[in-house]
Amino acid sequence: MNSTNGGLPWSGIIQRVRRVVVKVGTSTLTAGGSRPSEESLWGITRQLTAAHRAGYDVTLVTSGAIATGAARLNFPPGPRSIRERQALAAVGQAMLMHEYERRFAASGIVVAQMLLTAGDFDQHQAYLNAGNTVEELLRHRVVPIVNENDTVATEEIRIGDNDTLSARVAALVNAELLCILSDVDGLYTADPHRHPTASRLDSVERLTEAVEALAKPPRRTALGVGGMITKLGAARIATAAGTAVAIVHGGTQDVVLRLLAGEELGTRFLPQPSPLRGRRRWIALRTRTRGRLVIDGGAADAIRSRGKSLLPRGVLGVEGRFIAGDVVAIVGPTGGELGRGVVSHGSEDLERVKGRASSDVRVILGVKATEVVHCDNLVIYS
Repeated sequence: MNSTNGGLPWSGIIQRVRRVVVKVGTSTLTAGGSRPSEESLWGITRQLTAAHRAGYDVTLVTSGAIATGAARLNFPPGPRSIRERQALAAVGQAMLMHEYERRFAASGIVVAQMLLTAGDFDQHQAYLNAGNTVEELLRHRVVPIVNENDTVATEEIRIGDNDTLSARVAALVNAELLCILSDVDGLYTADPHRHPTASRLDSVERLTEAVEALAKPPRRTALGVGGMITKLGAARIATAAGTAVAIVHGGTQDVVLRLLAGEELGTRFLPQPSPLRGRRRWIALRTRTRGRLVIDGGAADAIRSRGKSLLPRGVLGVEGRFIAGDVVAIVGPTGGELGRGVVSHGSEDLERVKGRASSDVRVILGVKATEVVHCDNLVIYS
């Protein structure tokens, strides 16, 4: 259901939206308190009910399970161990789902719970199965409610934040719009909590390094993990898959419905004109990479502007341990991640041939394939 934007203004992009993913963060859900707010819960479900009745396919990605569990068990605020977070999530997931279910049921809407982990995106068959499940739910006009499965996810298999999860879900279901409800109304030139004179960016056509530099390190609270860095990362994933993204303040009256009506709120990220498809989309949606390749400016230009394969001459550094067939991050000379790809050679071999001509690779490694990453297995974000 994704469409190319073809230079359309925001109103034109919104007119094409039929499928929308809404991400609700803990700070929005709790309205700054220690537990989900009645007003926030009703406000979210009321808006999504109205969108559902208007014919949109709606998927909700919600945070708040750990906060809900902590409130129920009277846990004090502060850092928590993995075991504590898992236990609190187990308590909170059931309670949070019940709160959503009874509110949607009051309008005759059926909901379904989906708990995902990194493996559901990293393993190709699991990725396909998850997509098929959501498609079937939406076909029956069910509202999927998605969260990370914190009850079993360890640091090694966590997606890590629901901004990233929401972007992957939006791409998984081919949504035309991802609406991220936040405690700020978009991307600013500086942290608006600390700099009242900071100005907001209304529209972002491409996520350049200059735009990403505006984000500060993630801001952790007692309840949530996130910040503008994770939201920009989510926007990068979603827009590459052809999904428009809006970062808006979750407390704004009827913010989701006003966005769907074409109102220009928050910071809006335009979908890329040539969205990723098939295997390349799956490569982009994988949550984990096995290593990193640092490349020079010439190689960066070749793969970004001319769609070329990554050759060993352009590789400056090899980080991590990986084998042929693994997915690695491609990093530019300034340190920004340009994309990711499936490597044709392992890290030990690439250490031997980095910076060398392709003809040298055949001699040193004794192989025919000289590309580090073939263009068919290479995903560039912007």
